[in-house]
Amino acid sequence: MKEEGIGEPILLGNKETILELKEEIGFDADVEIYDPKSKEEDQRRMRYAETLWQTRQRKGTTNIDANKMMRERNYFATMMVNSGDADCLVTGYSRSYPTVIKPILEMIEKAPGVTKVATANMMLTDRGPLFLSDTAINPNPSAEDISKIAIMTERTMRMFGLDPVIALVSFSNFGSSSNESAQKMSKAVSYLHEYHPEMIVDGEIQTDFALNPEMLKSKFPFSKLVNKKVNALVFPNLDAANITYKLLKELNKATSIGPIILGLDKPVHVFQLGASVEEMVNMAAVAVVDAQEKEKRHKMFKR
Repeated sequence: MKEEGIGEPILLGNKETILELKEEIGFDADVEIYDPKSKEEDQRRMRYAETLWQTRQRKGTTNIDANKMMRERNYFATMMVNSGDADCLVTGYSRSYPTVIKPILEMIEKAPGVTKVATANMMLTDRGPLFLSDTAINPNPSAEDISKIAIMTERTMRMFGLDPVIALVSFSNFGSSSNESAQKMSKAVSYLHEYHPEMIVDGEIQTDFALNPEMLKSKFPFSKLVNKKVNALVFPNLDAANITYKLLKELNKATSIGPIILGLDKPVHVFQLGASVEEMVNMAAVAVVDAQEKEKRHKMFKR
């Protein structure tokens, strides 16, 4: 990140250990290092704890709880972003996703108008970037949730300069099954067509038809996806989305960037346990772009 000029890293953890690791890899550039447990951070920790307690005292958090939380890196880091002491946050290398996402969902507000937080993975494939949603948070979203996930995916793709073409995928094609899972995808599409006609989205549709333009045109020429290149898939449940992105990653060696969190008011993102250096750097770049876009939005909102 430092060498590529992506951003200015701030590292959280034991300062002595981090300095030893820097020396071990021959990294001599100056970076900020904060240890949330150290006496050096007493004042900052107390300030963060007071702010946290004020905002969560009616949600069961005591002053003592808040002080304890601020000794834990992810709570401390989240408060850095909330307080403007850092522009964005990436985390998750050494802890499981559920453990890491908990403080984020507790402490970061949803973006205006958002009722459901979700995630997407951007897969860098031979056919170009392909977004998959929701890959990490919602086990079995409703039709309403699916439509909101599609909208948030579309907005995120535009943030990266992409023109979204979204398929809501299923084992069914355009009403061929009355199964509940297929029906909720159909309902989500109906909602999007009625209230967001500007979006290029259709379904419910099987994945091969969504990704094969010739097959789609020959069987379903009425689809809004005909003569378009689909670059986003929204899945009916977490199982399908998570399994698919990991299959692409392992079998096709597609680079995975994510899960990118959709719907938060601050640029905070979590990578998978044991992520590679490349995956962490890619996610940091996403967080920086997200921070810039959110700053633009906040300035417009203030006007």
